[in-house]
Amino acid sequence: MAEPQKTKKFGIDARTHELILGSWRLRLPQSRALRIALGAVLIFGGILGFLPVLGFWMVPLGLIVLSHDLAFVRRQRRRLSVWWARRSQASN
Repeated sequence: MAEPQKTKKFGIDARTHELILGSWRLRLPQSRALRIALGAVLIFGGILGFLPVLGFWMVPLGLIVLSHDLAFVRRQRRRLSVWWARRSQASN
């Protein structure tokens, strides 16, 4: 019997190259350069989050997009998610 696949609720699906945020799925560009540029623009826009339309929510989203291509960002994101999971388990 095959096990059902675990569906992601947050992150990037490596098979479909989609950014998953809960029930939202956003297609990422196929080009590595465009993904890096998109991540950088999101982070820069997040830094200007005090302005209308832009928001601080753009910084973590940009980091998630960058983590798809940049190993350093991916390691830091993974380290943060492991820390968060351990913290959540400790509080239960």
